[in-house]
Amino acid sequence: MMVGKRLFRYALFFKGLIIAALAMLTVSVGADVLGPFVVKKLIDEHILGVEDHWLETDQTESSVLFEGKSYVRGIYADGGKVSENSEKATILQVGRSFYFIDQEVPFEGDRSVKTGKLTISNQGKTTTYDAKKLSISEAISFYQPEIPSMIKLMVFYFCLFVVAAIFHYGQYFYLQKAANRIIQKMRTDIFSHVQRLPIRYFDNLPAGKVVARITNDTEAIRELYVAVLSNFFTGIIYITGIYVAMFILDVKLAMICLILLPILYGWMLFYRKFASKYNHVVRSKISELNAMINESIQGMTIIQAFRREKQMSKEFEELNETYFRYRNKLLILDALSSHNFVGVLRNLVFVGFIWYFGSDALGAHSVVTIGVLYAYVDYINRLFHPITNIVTQFSNLEQALVAGERVFRLLDEQGEEVSVEKMNRYKGNVTFDHVYFGYKENEYVLKDIHFEAKQGETVALVGHTGSGKSSIMNVLFRFYDCNEGEIRIDGKNIQDFPKQTLRDHMGIVLQDPYLFTGTIASNVSLNDPRITRDKVEAALKAVGADRVLKNLEKGYDEPVVEKGSTLSSGQRQLISFARALAFDPAILILDEATSSIDTETETIIQEAMEVLKKGRTTFIIAHRLSTIKNADQILVLDRGAIVERGNHDELMERKGKYYQMYQLQQGQKANAG
Repeated sequence: MMVGKRLFRYALFFKGLIIAALAMLTVSVGADVLGPFVVKKLIDEHILGVEDHWLETDQTESSVLFEGKSYVRGIYADGGKVSENSEKATILQVGRSFYFIDQEVPFEGDRSVKTGKLTISNQGKTTTYDAKKLSISEAISFYQPEIPSMIKLMVFYFCLFVVAAIFHYGQYFYLQKAANRIIQKMRTDIFSHVQRLPIRYFDNLPAGKVVARITNDTEAIRELYVAVLSNFFTGIIYITGIYVAMFILDVKLAMICLILLPILYGWMLFYRKFASKYNHVVRSKISELNAMINESIQGMTIIQAFRREKQMSKEFEELNETYFRYRNKLLILDALSSHNFVGVLRNLVFVGFIWYFGSDALGAHSVVTIGVLYAYVDYINRLFHPITNIVTQFSNLEQALVAGERVFRLLDEQGEEVSVEKMNRYKGNVTFDHVYFGYKENEYVLKDIHFEAKQGETVALVGHTGSGKSSIMNVLFRFYDCNEGEIRIDGKNIQDFPKQTLRDHMGIVLQDPYLFTGTIASNVSLNDPRITRDKVEAALKAVGADRVLKNLEKGYDEPVVEKGSTLSSGQRQLISFARALAFDPAILILDEATSSIDTETETIIQEAMEVLKKGRTTFIIAHRLSTIKNADQILVLDRGAIVERGNHDELMERKGKYYQMYQLQQGQKANAG
């Protein structure tokens, strides 16, 4: 599905807010567009309305007393007080002065006044009239009837301004709220989807790139709903309203202004052609920058220890330079597209406008009044405001579409269904039945793995790095599924269980335990409501953690920062042990659980391991062979295959691979001593 359509579908989740915003926007634009009409009426009918035919009358309302007679404008005349034979007079403006003529005089033609004589020339015909120049006070008196109407129109104009401002605020508020809601839902969907992605997906994808899609890319999409949507809808409604008003005022002028639309559309196509390519690179590079920063922070100890600061800075600078170069290309494109482009369009329209009025549009027979002229100038100025806003949003539009493409590509990754199904705690009899597995096609890292672990037994997996020990645990946990053979728990194929249901009764302690930001207690319970505070404290005490953590100021409520970096390796490991114990798993995996522990803490860890193993099927991945002497079954792996099996004594008697490994480690200890 196209990115635009999918973004539109997200908007439909909050269509009520968007419809309310657009309704308010329509009212706001309508009130704004009516403004020049009011001003046109004010100019043509009132400010310039004194220049009109006046009738002699007996009425007092809206009348003006001049030389002992009462006169009223034709539009204010009361039919009962003005007869058809009433004398007519005319007021005309010549230059900056007004003249009173006591007869009906045509308005068309060129006017001139000399020695009390008004001359009007029209189409080669010249007519002369007696005219009296009005003093300032007399001219003002003729304006008096217009003042109430002018005040009403000005009040109405102000009310339109207030209405436009209120509804503009409303549309901005609701559109912003809708945008925030949309992005909130999108981020929640992405984060939830990331939780459901198989482990395989993250093998070759840096964490920083995923973070960039959840934060940076969604923020770019937010601009689409906040800025782009707002400006495009405002612009379209505004432009439509202005063109309707223009056509009402003068069709020919409106047709001249219509040339803007195809030019604007053509420029948008041109812009998108280049901006799309540049934005893809920019979004990709910002993800790579995030990934590199994340990796550098995680590995800062190694970087500084091996004096790799300059090398890392150089690599970062190369990446940053590429980002800068394409950002610059976008900058050039945006610079051409914003005020420069709009300025050219504005000048083109004003050239057409001047040409139209310069070719006799204001001639003797013109129907274009000063009010219409003012309204058109106002509308043309107003027209370019939404056009400027639309053009300047091309960049945000393209960024949002590219970001949307990246986000939806992540959402389209095949996730795993999260099951809420619960099952009774299984016994923990595990059978590997001729299992083959490879991370890559036709490259097996496990070959014909076949063994059985009974409930309560401890199975140790030993072998050199890359022999397949961790891979056995990966397929047991169903982080990956085996290619051939099957794995059974209590006689049932694990692929018949939902993954979450299967893992509900499994626990794992990693070589480098991962702690989350929170407290020691929250890291044991993982905020699972089933794990009460009493269970947390009992688990910590059972594994001996109270002896190691007792000196902490806040005890079990001691804050834990990211990855538990303020705690020692032993403290982190004991918390991890307590976590596994609190969840009471039927199957427990200890992955190199004692490899990075000091000798003093190792004694506590060994005691904790014995507590953990009681009544559980336990798998221990160990390099220290001295820690697995008591295992019920030891599997020796080499290049993905089991080459030896048995308990410690049996394997030592055979003097095979296990014997060699054990002797080698004991020799190293002796030499170290």
